[in-house]
Amino acid sequence: MKTFSKRALLRASAAPAILGASLIATAAFAQDAPQAAEADTSDTIVVTGSLIRNPNLAQSTPVLATTSDEIDLRQSNNAEQLLREIPGVVPSIGSAVNNGNGGASTLNLRGLGSNRNLVLIDGRRMVPYGLGGVFDLNNVPLALVERVDVLTGGASTTYGADAIAGVANFILKKDFSGFEGTVSNQLTDDGDGNAFRADVTMGANFDDGRGNAVLSIGYQEVDPVYQGARSFSKTYLESYLAECISCQGSGTTSPTRMSLPGAGTRQISADGNSLVPTYQTYNFNPYNIFQTPFKRFNMFGSANYEISDSVKAYTRGMFSKNTVNTIIAPSGAFALAVVIPYSNPYLSDGIRNQFCTANGLTTAQCSAAAGATSTTDPNYRTFNTTISRRAVEAGPRISEFKTTFFDYALGFQGDIGSHLSWDVGGSYGESEQVQTQQGYTLNSRVKNALLATNTTTCLDGSDTCVPLNIFGPTGSITQDMVDYLTANSQITTKTTLAQAHATLSGDFGVTSPLASNPIGFAVGGEYRKYTAMIQSDELSKANDLGGAGGAQPDVNGGFDVYEAYGELIAPLIEDRPFAKLLSVGAGVRYSSYTVDAPGKPSYDTWTYKFEGSWAPVDDIKFRGNYSRAVRAPNVAELFTPLTTGLTNLATDPCAGSAPLGNANLAAICLAQGAPADTIGFIEQPSAAQANASTGGNLDIKPETSDSWGVGATITPTFLRGFYATIDYYNIKVKDAITTPTPGDAMNDCFGNITAASASSTACTVIGRAEDGSLNGTATGLYLPLSNLGTLKTDGIDLSLNYKHEFNFATLTLGFNGNWTNSSKFQATPTSLNRDCVGYYSVNCASIQPKFQWSQRTTFTFGDVDLSLLWRHIDSVKFEPQQLADDIASGIDAGCEDPAGADPDGCTIDPQFRKIKAYDYFDLTARAAVSDNVTLTFTVMNMFDKKPPVVGGSAGSTSYNSGNTYPSTYDALGRKFAVSAKMKF
Repeated sequence: MKTFSKRALLRASAAPAILGASLIATAAFAQDAPQAAEADTSDTIVVTGSLIRNPNLAQSTPVLATTSDEIDLRQSNNAEQLLREIPGVVPSIGSAVNNGNGGASTLNLRGLGSNRNLVLIDGRRMVPYGLGGVFDLNNVPLALVERVDVLTGGASTTYGADAIAGVANFILKKDFSGFEGTVSNQLTDDGDGNAFRADVTMGANFDDGRGNAVLSIGYQEVDPVYQGARSFSKTYLESYLAECISCQGSGTTSPTRMSLPGAGTRQISADGNSLVPTYQTYNFNPYNIFQTPFKRFNMFGSANYEISDSVKAYTRGMFSKNTVNTIIAPSGAFALAVVIPYSNPYLSDGIRNQFCTANGLTTAQCSAAAGATSTTDPNYRTFNTTISRRAVEAGPRISEFKTTFFDYALGFQGDIGSHLSWDVGGSYGESEQVQTQQGYTLNSRVKNALLATNTTTCLDGSDTCVPLNIFGPTGSITQDMVDYLTANSQITTKTTLAQAHATLSGDFGVTSPLASNPIGFAVGGEYRKYTAMIQSDELSKANDLGGAGGAQPDVNGGFDVYEAYGELIAPLIEDRPFAKLLSVGAGVRYSSYTVDAPGKPSYDTWTYKFEGSWAPVDDIKFRGNYSRAVRAPNVAELFTPLTTGLTNLATDPCAGSAPLGNANLAAICLAQGAPADTIGFIEQPSAAQANASTGGNLDIKPETSDSWGVGATITPTFLRGFYATIDYYNIKVKDAITTPTPGDAMNDCFGNITAASASSTACTVIGRAEDGSLNGTATGLYLPLSNLGTLKTDGIDLSLNYKHEFNFATLTLGFNGNWTNSSKFQATPTSLNRDCVGYYSVNCASIQPKFQWSQRTTFTFGDVDLSLLWRHIDSVKFEPQQLADDIASGIDAGCEDPAGADPDGCTIDPQFRKIKAYDYFDLTARAAVSDNVTLTFTVMNMFDKKPPVVGGSAGSTSYNSGNTYPSTYDALGRKFAVSAKMKF
């Protein structure tokens, strides 16, 4: 048998919490009516969003809570899957993200970015997994989660910097006594995607109840689901040229594509004897995955002990080891500039003659060059070209992320008399991630292997080099060649977080003349020390991996922060006519940052909040709050060197024939580095990805936000069992640390093509490669980091809960909905103030619908529960501004496909311009088959609704994958989950 002591739970940690269900937005099985109003005032109650233990604060800041029962019902395998489905949370990096997943799962609250909200465990920060300062949700021990509180709006006064959008606070079970074991398994209707999870939790009281110790161990293993296993995703669809068959895939393909002077990029013919217009691209979808394979082993232990009646010690330790694999299509030479001898043994006569003609060689010179076998031969000649050859023979690219995480905390708390309590503690955590990249060909070795005049040795004379045949069909690259071309690369990321805190809280022992509860307060201080570093091997530093997306330089940095804070809550009127409750509160925090860099950059910040609640009668309570919050720059934003990587861009105004008919456009393309002989032949960005350069900036300062909200809670006495909340929120971030979107960078140069200047900085900062494209060796778009951005979002949250007992069953209804009015982003004062609510494009990342809700209906028949969850996602459409930008920049004129057709120009295809509203239904049955065993069976997406198809270049690669948005819409189809829980 297991028991939980409410008082021990609250005293074992300084974590804010809400006991009871007064703010629970998602109904759970057999959940009692709201209890906060009924709580015994002798019990200490703490609230997420405050350091003061006072039940009257619960109505001042809206908190959405998800209980452990709801976690059991959804049978979520990790915390990201659970949070992703909460309205108001925008899908972030998680199990459905393959290309762009850094081996972690994150939270994006209100669409403001995963770096603008905090994830807490029992009210405390955990060590982040990377240089962005973001906690990896894979490390949350779900088996021990009692509930998850999600608070919207600035919470920096309570929790320090980064809590601009709010916090997600995982409250863990305390004072656990007994044994609990859970085994679960999931499988899709197609028979793939198996997900296994097992957890064992043991706890016991000791020394006559003065102490308690808990240990939980868990293991998870999830299998991949390949995009090739679903009919809608097995073939890549180009969002912009849906009717162009030869455009459906990547330009890095097999047979090889090569740039031919005066003719643009051509493809080796099927017989290998000539270069012809592109007739075959590469369909990379079958190799990519919808569900990343994942293994996790985790341990959590906690203990508390009453040293005396007024002093208690508490400790907890967390450990996890996670392995995440991302799998993408084979490596190769991606628009790689190479030098090839005319005497290369694999070069056909026909292709050689084409290059001879293009480079002005006579027939005699060409013939002599073909026979030159040594660099000392006076007839030895070479030609320059850019090749795109997919090394299909090498198999897929696999990035294995192994993360080892631990975080340990120790503290003491106690009472001073009857009005004061104190808490002193600290923690230290480390996260080390080792990324091993496998299956990549090396650009340097491709170049070296093409410098050959026979089939056995390369011109460098080394014993290891194997001459490379890129001139034949798939299979022309032999295993010996693959062995020479490929090598593993490793990147290690390590972060640490040391922190200490001291808090004094309680009340002054005095009350307002019109109130019965005393005025409460909390004061204290905190210290945090962050360090983070990346160590890359030479292959990653040199960007030698074919298709790795860019170089990964070494990064090393950190900062310290000292803080002091104070909060106050004052019940002014209680139990009076038209004022059942009137209370006000305030808080302030001072933070001093010192960056570990030459000159020791430093900055000080102030955050503060004001809040209040008024209940004229028992049935309704109004609440309001205002907060000033900050976000300090993280290690990545401060210390990362300028680096060229990949961004998303489907269309390039310089591509195709457009510059031939527009002298001004041609001048801009030339000014950006495009060679003159490439004008008219420049390729569109390969697979809708272009290069972009960005980096950190030690001169940036903390960003600030102002957030406010008003709302009400309704508990009508005439409708017993009903509870509702409605809240409006408004968050604005000033001096935001941001980079321009790809659309901003392109629009600044090409937005008005007739007025654009080839000498303008907005145009010349864009760098092109040897073939004129934005791929290969191009520096690409320039996306600098600055404090010039602004973000703003506002909307309404609505929660409805109702419970009624019939003679034969108990009915529980829960509704949680979010309406987002706007979510605007402006990178600089002159950039477009872009609103992405209800839209998708390469500028809008993950989808944020206008309206989203989840509704659960549960019938309880004795020991059996039958529950239906209805999830609704509002309709969205392609961003109108992106469509207008495409047309205004003159893209249509240069988007003919190789056959000469121009299907609706290059603007997004009409069939991919809108996604209708989606509704999903999950059915769960749970039964207590004995006093100790409970079985749960869930059918997710019970009607097997297929995801929308919008092609693969409509949005950001991280979220638009497999022709759909798999983090928002269910790409796996109907799933079955079963679990068994044993309690003793």
